[in-house]
Amino acid sequence: MHKWVLIAVMFGLMLRPASCQDAASIHLVEQPPVAISKIAPGVFLVDFGRVAFGNLSLTPASEHLTKSGPVTVRFGEALKDGRVDTRPPGSVRYAEVKAATTGATTMIVAPPPDARNTKAPAVLSPPSWGVLMPFRWVEVEGWPTELRADEIRRRAAFDSTWVDDAATFHSSDPMLDKVWDLCHYSIKTATFAGVFVDGDRERLAYEADAYLTQLSYYAGDSDPRIPRVTFDRLMKYPTWPSEWAPQMVFMAYADWKQTGDTAWLAAHYDGLKTKLLDKRVGADGLIISTLDLIRHGDIVDWPWHERDGYVFTSVNTVVNAFHLRALDEMSQLAEALGKTQEAAKFLEQERMAQATFQQKLFDPVRGLYRDGVGTDHASFHANLFPLAFGLVPADKRPKMAQCLAGRGMAGSV
Repeated sequence: MHKWVLIAVMFGLMLRPASCQDAASIHLVEQPPVAISKIAPGVFLVDFGRVAFGNLSLTPASEHLTKSGPVTVRFGEALKDGRVDTRPPGSVRYAEVKAATTGATTMIVAPPPDARNTKAPAVLSPPSWGVLMPFRWVEVEGWPTELRADEIRRRAAFDSTWVDDAATFHSSDPMLDKVWDLCHYSIKTATFAGVFVDGDRERLAYEADAYLTQLSYYAGDSDPRIPRVTFDRLMKYPTWPSEWAPQMVFMAYADWKQTGDTAWLAAHYDGLKTKLLDKRVGADGLIISTLDLIRHGDIVDWPWHERDGYVFTSVNTVVNAFHLRALDEMSQLAEALGKTQEAAKFLEQERMAQATFQQKLFDPVRGLYRDGVGTDHASFHANLFPLAFGLVPADKRPKMAQCLAGRGMAGSV
């Protein structure tokens, strides 16, 4: 098994599926370690400073030409008691690989494929790169002599168009500066697949995740290529939640606001219209959820225990808030393309639906929106999304905002 893993790594993991994302804009960057320490007899801990998606290049020095032997490499995102944590919690990653040094020959050492994120339609890295995984620390056991910094490199995958200092931030609060730096670097590492994916869980693109990452990416770099590749992939491989489809409109709208490029918008306009929830519109303009959609479509938030006790009904306030926002943005996009009649149609649909939305879902006594028609439960989400999407009447916003702020993090991120 150990020999097979090494052969697979050396020959680019030919057993992985042949179809993979064209990652022409992504490149591998060789990074030296920031520190190496001997933590046990024959065991070295290598620290690369920050987590990145990648694998390793090992090149024994020339004095090792006559020495060879088994080497154990442990990749980790977390430490425990000064060693790589081999049983990390949750989705924190760890992997172990057996290899063998053969003189001064450079070895590419990578973890074995993970079934969780290599099944179609997962976004795969080029086979010639080998498997990538997120790690900061590496343990090397069995190295012929002392492990030197020039003998080991991390091959980290990043967007080749990303410019580190395209955006900068400084404030009077050192902690706030650290938060910004963490977020900025996290967006850079999220480019490893050439498409905005859900981290290292399934390596799939999801509309909601992609939209949020797109906005964050623009805060660090203005190049629209990865957001657009992600958009195209989601048109080909859409996901299931009701509220995720309208976020394709959000992504296109964000692209237009960022770039002003109506040529790209025009090429995708007809596809965007299929992302509206028109087939679910009732006579009053609101979106209707069938029992099946309530069970397997409307998401509100995830995981389910982050929904603040949301009560699902056949008219879902959160789903309708997304629909109204999408109609408003589609009207603006149609206007930008000179499609004035369609712009007017979308605007009229939005006005009609919003009038019913306010009438049936807003509770004037409490100043809050109900979760849906037929319930008095007013969750965090049923009010957060209308507030965020500009659907709350101006004179009602301060009270609602104060109420939501007092709830704290009643939902997920």
